[in-house]
Amino acid sequence: MKAVRLDGYNEAPVIRDIAIPDIGPDDVLVRVHASALNPLDVKLHSGVLQDYFPLEFGYTLGSDLAGTIEAVGAHVTGWSKGDKVVARLDPVSGGAFSELACVPATQLASVPASMSFETAAGIPTAAGTAWQALFEIGDLQVGQTVLIHAGAGGVGSFAIQLARAVGARVIATASGDGIDIARTLGADQVIDYRNDDFAEALSDVDLVLDTIGGETQQKSFGVLRRDGRLLSLVAPPDEALASAHHVTASFVFHMSDGARLRSVMTSIGTNGIKTLIDQTVPLDEFATAFARQASGRARGKIILTMV
Repeated sequence: MKAVRLDGYNEAPVIRDIAIPDIGPDDVLVRVHASALNPLDVKLHSGVLQDYFPLEFGYTLGSDLAGTIEAVGAHVTGWSKGDKVVARLDPVSGGAFSELACVPATQLASVPASMSFETAAGIPTAAGTAWQALFEIGDLQVGQTVLIHAGAGGVGSFAIQLARAVGARVIATASGDGIDIARTLGADQVIDYRNDDFAEALSDVDLVLDTIGGETQQKSFGVLRRDGRLLSLVAPPDEALASAHHVTASFVFHMSDGARLRSVMTSIGTNGIKTLIDQTVPLDEFATAFARQASGRARGKIILTMV
């Protein structure tokens, strides 16, 4: 089978023919129809996260996939060959950017018959991260106000829709065509960060979802109400700044969780939440997709198609 392999940190990923993976008694073999790139893939490639995600080479890149079950392990119940599924693999194990992948059955969620594999593949990490931050850690409630940075990005696009679905007021930052994208997704207010300073325009925000870090994160403390909460997806927040502003700040470390993914898939189906797709690229053109992901300019998800 074909797979995108990495032979060392910072080396160019290469498409190779490798052996079909063996599955254990608690696993399933999934024929991958689509996979999604994530910022994490770029960081894994560079080695900046090797203390947290040590890779063994050759390593097959990718964590988010959607496809059909090809075979089930001896202990697996509730899943059958031909089932349409989506999953997030452990980033240390990888394996999503391939024609076939070994997936622990506990990490599977069903894909509705009406949903495309491309749409489903874009959900696990981006929507799962947004869900974890907004609801499991941020405890976002109806009527509260949330500021979502980079609202036209992968996580931001889902966060806008999920927050609106629970009745929160949503403010997003964006630029260029991302401004209209954020509005279309349901943001009540969109701030063009290239021309306007969100820190001067906002106050009394209940929750900030920081997907950028740096100066943006530092300035975000000032827009929160007392006892508000800042959640960062990119870097541990400055505890001294949090204390000075009388707010709580947390780093959101997303982990694969099958139960969460199943909850996310249910919410997406119930609330008509859309996967924002930047572009769809065949596996053979992976280098193009990876360069686009590394550029940081993607509007939503970059999807690889296998078949």
